[in-house]
Amino acid sequence: MTDPTRNLQETALVTGATSGIGAELARLFAADGVNLVLVARDAERLAVYAEEIKARYAVEATALAQDLSQPGAAQQVHRALQRAGIRVDYLVNNAGVGSHGDFAAVPLERQLSMMRLNMEALVGLSHCLLPDMLARKSGKLLNVASLAAYQPGGPGAAVYYASKAFVLSFSGGLSAELRHSGVSVTALCPGPVATRFQDAGGFAQTPLFNGPLVSRAEQVAKAGYLAMRRGQSVCVPGLVNKLLALGGRLPTRSIALLVNRLLLGGRR
Repeated sequence: MTDPTRNLQETALVTGATSGIGAELARLFAADGVNLVLVARDAERLAVYAEEIKARYAVEATALAQDLSQPGAAQQVHRALQRAGIRVDYLVNNAGVGSHGDFAAVPLERQLSMMRLNMEALVGLSHCLLPDMLARKSGKLLNVASLAAYQPGGPGAAVYYASKAFVLSFSGGLSAELRHSGVSVTALCPGPVATRFQDAGGFAQTPLFNGPLVSRAEQVAKAGYLAMRRGQSVCVPGLVNKLLALGGRLPTRSIALLVNRLLLGGRR
């Protein structure tokens, strides 16, 4: 039976919530007294983290195990929320994956799975949850893109860079569309961040993730969280990253692509 008092407190849904930026964002919401729905595919790890959040912050933390790279995953999450009577006030589309390697050498299914997770799940969850936010004239979306979104492409990570460019473009268009609706959309575009991402995606040994620009997940999460709270449309954490975002669009495409290939450890 649904608790009729449950929706009196705000709730944030955070995907990719068990590590890195997602875990740090969940802590920030919890510290502000916001209940959580934590979504990730590792059920055991997710349950442990949810219990940790509840014990530390005295908020509700619902663990919802779901592989968002599977077709229809967003709709399954939405149905689970409806069955539980949970209203979402904040949607954080953080789950994402990368893949380092020449496009032709990386298995096609891995590339398609990355596209489903990085783009399709994000669009699906946004589409499922946005109507209720619009009806209430209140809500916030935080989409985690990347500094890569400002580049003309990523040789050695072509699909990943393209997927993050999609997230930034989609977020910008939706933000403008929702102007004056009471619902805001923020795109968080960090540079390289020290998380499990670089190991899982094969980026750990690239110059990009072994340079001075690697940030801590808690720094990036805090910057994105504050930007979302302000209703800011784009957040690029750090002055140097802001300059790099601008720089990614200033040089000719051939020069920018060459620089990116070197940063990703590719051939000249």
